[in-house]
Amino acid sequence: MGKEAKKKVKKEKDAQLVLRLGREERDAFVELCQELDSSASREVRLFIRRFLKKHAEENSD
Repeated sequence: MGKEAKKKVKKEKDAQLVLRLGREERDAFVELCQELDSSASREVRLFIRRFLKKHAEENSD
């Protein structure tokens, strides 16, 4: 298998979601993400994907 075939196909990220929350809450979230070797963006994307999947399954019943 060639190098090109092994590469993961990444979906282009072309939109932003802006939200407002308190500075202390944001800072605690970012710090915890760093401690878990993750990023705030990654964790929010993961939450959104799980949320969408859960509700898509509920609506398909």
